[in-house]
Amino acid sequence: MSISDDLREYLIKNGASDIGYFKDDDAPLKYGIGIVLRLSESIVSEIDEAPTLTYFNHYRQVNAYIDRLLLQTGLFLQKNGFKYITVAASQSMNEDGWNYRGRYSHKKGACLAGLGYIGRNSLFIHKDFGSLVRLGTVFTDCVLDCGEPDRDFSCGTCRICVDACPAGAIRYTDFYYGIDRNEIFDAEKCSQYMKKEFQKIGRGAVCGICMKVCPKNKL
Repeated sequence: MSISDDLREYLIKNGASDIGYFKDDDAPLKYGIGIVLRLSESIVSEIDEAPTLTYFNHYRQVNAYIDRLLLQTGLFLQKNGFKYITVAASQSMNEDGWNYRGRYSHKKGACLAGLGYIGRNSLFIHKDFGSLVRLGTVFTDCVLDCGEPDRDFSCGTCRICVDACPAGAIRYTDFYYGIDRNEIFDAEKCSQYMKKEFQKIGRGAVCGICMKVCPKNKL
């Protein structure tokens, strides 16, 4: 088996729901590993007009689990003589002010790996799990068997998430490679609404309404 196969088998055995490989010449190390962890359908289904405390706890647990998988991935690569850089599941850099962006877009990496696409709600839509996922990324100098980006995707005329978003943050614009996130989704409007309306639930750090209503999830 190749190191790509070995790493996939290792991560799936350690709890990853799916993984994919991609190459990005603009990344700190050229090859990337996108790690997918599936969320609980039952927990997400309890979200109604607001997130639940159970969902907030689940969100934090899943992020922590992904971060552990990222480190395990890096240690696996290092043991085999390769370099690695981990990108946390949920971490904003905000070096130039509060811009709601991480070091690298997990969604971009997952798209390049052929694991799915970005929906109208600006969420990553996994080919099997819908939007009920969280993501993490590891970069390496190890040459991996990369996937092909999915070019066949569309939300069609669906506007369920647009109408359900209480902040009015979703712009009803389709994703395409190269589009700026702000053309699809107003991250500041979303964040400010959460901080105001959901302060008693994780101090306004989560919502999940647009994820819960997405028909790709088939709840």
